[in-house]
Amino acid sequence: MPNVFSKLATSPWRQALKQFLKQFLASYTNHRTTIRRSIILFFFLRSALNVHRTIQKFKKEQKKPRKIQSLDEEAMKKRRVDVDVHFLRQLHRVLKIVMPGVRSKEFWMLVVHSGFLVFRTILSVYIASLDGRIVSALVRGQMREFMLGIVWWMTVAIPATYTNSMLTYMQSKLSIQFRTRLTRHIHDDYLSDMTFYAVGNLDDRIKNADQCITVDTNKFSQSLSELYSNLAKPILDVFIYNYQLTRNVGFEGVFVASFIVQLSSIVMRKYTPSFGKMVAEEQRLEGEFRFRHSRVIENAEEIALFEGQKIEKNVLDTGYYALIKHVNRVFRLRIPHGMLEDFIVKYFWGACGLALCSVPVFFKVPGVDLGNVGSRTEGFVTNRRLLMSSSDAVGRIMYAYKEITELAGYTSRVVDLLDVFEDVKAGQFQKRLVSSASTDSNAKSLSGRGSVVESQNIEFVEVPIVSPNGDVLIPKLSFHVKPGMHLLIVGPNGCGKSSMFRILGGLWPVYGGTVHKPSHKDIFYIPQRPYLSLGTLRDQILYPHTVEEMHARNITDDMLLAILDVVQIKHIVEREGGWDSEKEWALALSGGDKQRIAMARLFYHAPRYAILDECTSAVSMDIEKIMYTHATDLGISLLTVSHRPSLWKYHNYILQYDGQGGYVFTKLDAEKRLALQEEKNAIEQKLLEVPKLEARLEELREIQQEQL
Repeated sequence: MPNVFSKLATSPWRQALKQFLKQFLASYTNHRTTIRRSIILFFFLRSALNVHRTIQKFKKEQKKPRKIQSLDEEAMKKRRVDVDVHFLRQLHRVLKIVMPGVRSKEFWMLVVHSGFLVFRTILSVYIASLDGRIVSALVRGQMREFMLGIVWWMTVAIPATYTNSMLTYMQSKLSIQFRTRLTRHIHDDYLSDMTFYAVGNLDDRIKNADQCITVDTNKFSQSLSELYSNLAKPILDVFIYNYQLTRNVGFEGVFVASFIVQLSSIVMRKYTPSFGKMVAEEQRLEGEFRFRHSRVIENAEEIALFEGQKIEKNVLDTGYYALIKHVNRVFRLRIPHGMLEDFIVKYFWGACGLALCSVPVFFKVPGVDLGNVGSRTEGFVTNRRLLMSSSDAVGRIMYAYKEITELAGYTSRVVDLLDVFEDVKAGQFQKRLVSSASTDSNAKSLSGRGSVVESQNIEFVEVPIVSPNGDVLIPKLSFHVKPGMHLLIVGPNGCGKSSMFRILGGLWPVYGGTVHKPSHKDIFYIPQRPYLSLGTLRDQILYPHTVEEMHARNITDDMLLAILDVVQIKHIVEREGGWDSEKEWALALSGGDKQRIAMARLFYHAPRYAILDECTSAVSMDIEKIMYTHATDLGISLLTVSHRPSLWKYHNYILQYDGQGGYVFTKLDAEKRLALQEEKNAIEQKLLEVPKLEARLEELREIQQEQL
């Protein structure tokens, strides 16, 4: 065996290889500068081409019409949430909201933040050089240079610590500013054009808008501000540290090391799970779990009366375990990914770094003189420090990819919310329809849209009453109400009475015909259970006005007290602690007091039309008479839904539903209708006695027969 190796060592192949390497190195040395510039130019052009392609793809993606989300749960789960052109399009859309332009506060905060990032990198390069000089002085035994280096080290600590603190502060401020901009934009969309109602009642794509607005926007803002710091500074560090390393150890070593890092990065990217999709799914499951808890709170009374806590617990547990199952799956996927990440970033790159630092020691590098131990020590420590910083920067860039995928998940959630807002404003809804919606007539009614015309009167002209889930209650409804008319609306439950009011109020879309109606300020709605807002007792009367609007109308507290006196609850002001008292009024007031407050609110606003939906069910007939009489004295035209015959005399027209899709709209003669109702009740009472009379008659016949 030794003879074989000795023959190979002296073989012509070895001599030829040595000759080739010698010629190659000589040729490379002669053209070193040209080759280096060519490589740099090649990578620069390649990067520019990649950026150009990405921009072109982004522009094409921008031109594509947005597809409305599907309600299919399987399709939602399979939808990609990844770092691609679609994500860039979504991020660009949100960035225009959180950073409107170069004059915005957020842009200049970002500029200041970037300044601190650059300054911190410059300090890091200086500290690396200073570290090498200190260790070199220690090795050489030069006490004066060593102590001077320590003094400079402590001096640099002052701007370094200040810069680090300001970086943390600016990152937090950016997060708050981003969230403030985004929340304001969402609130403007959410609380306008009845969007807040349409999202929850006419569309099924978002079940937990509250969680999207509060939690998802916060996480998106934090992720975006952290990503800039965790991505911008490492990229800057890589360029500066590699430039300094190129001067210290030569271009070739840095190029080879960068090539190895690039290959390992491709491997990591290939085997990195889709964390963005997982984050989006986790947020969706979190929202559903929270939504199920909110249902328990909203329906606590009914659940308690039915003792349904066992079923509700099963529902909550199902939602929670679905969330935990997903989270555990993410945890399990992070184990092999974390192992691969740590192995490549810490150990593999560390070994490459040691080899790179050894280049000036074992090889001649132009412009670098490491002739003695002190110089070699200084060079090694400085290069090692620069390399560790560069490696850490590259590692943070790799970690940032995972953060980008998580940002993609948060961005997807926020953009989905904005898309739904945009769709419902445009009248495009995604609702799970009832089975009857598949019939030809129903499908025809759902396919069209009617028109809404502003008018002084209320008039429906062949308007279908269709619920959001596609159930056609009335194919075509026509009636009118003019000032001075008072309309009574009666019919069985579920026939479309409240649905008609929702269409009139603009809550539900008009699927056909024409709706003539005045401005929403001229129509006031009072339900059976009035809404009481957060605020003072005064605010309950003014709602939705503010105190400033009250004063602008020259209304005083004494006038409000006079209104309460009409509905006979003047004493409530003193009882509850005055006009400025703040309570949870929905709990503090009884059902009758709530309905009187609602009528007082009507008298304060004095609109042209009032929709009264069983709004006097908790008050006595005397108070009911006072309320209706005062409303008509104020010139308010009433549209009342009620089954109480005592209210008939306050109306001169009636709209009666039969529950089968038909209706009758005609004048109402209250006295005649009451007389007919009394006669009907009397006849029905007599008919109830007929079986008893027939049975008695039969008994008498049997007795008479026995006597014969």
